[in-house]
Amino acid sequence: MRNWRWAGVPFYLRTGKRMEQRCSEIVIQFKPVPHPMFPDSDGASEPNKLVIQLQPEEGMRLHMTAKEPGPGGIRLKPVSLDLNYTDTFQRPSPDAYERLLMDVVAGDPTLFMRRDEVEAAWAWVEPILIGWQQSERGPRRYPAGTSGPTDATTLIERDGRTWHEGATP
Repeated sequence: MRNWRWAGVPFYLRTGKRMEQRCSEIVIQFKPVPHPMFPDSDGASEPNKLVIQLQPEEGMRLHMTAKEPGPGGIRLKPVSLDLNYTDTFQRPSPDAYERLLMDVVAGDPTLFMRRDEVEAAWAWVEPILIGWQQSERGPRRYPAGTSGPTDATTLIERDGRTWHEGATP
């Protein structure tokens, strides 16, 4: 868990083994609107959120606030646009190892890292490993089956944010 800023945009990474859910996703939370579009409306307007789910099922979900159609004032409701690859294409996606083996057989190198990519990855990770060794703290431990160390929640709440708790709408 770490907070980086890239071009002024906060970037959070949380990873772990034996967490509460087996889930890999990329969550992009958009800025909240600067002022209410419909100040006299019923319902809250949450910032839009794009969730790209990699595991356990591939898909994308866009969470947003929509105006409920019909008469009787302006009622805002959280809604989701959902694309699940298995449902859409009527077959399950191959798992990571199956896909990797199929690419090896087909001679497709796109899932394999080139030497310069490996070196760039180590250049990024090595300072973290060195920092852990020097501080003698290392990664924060947490009980198996939980959503990670409490430090992860403290870090993100300090910036007025919350974690998107995977695979849930």
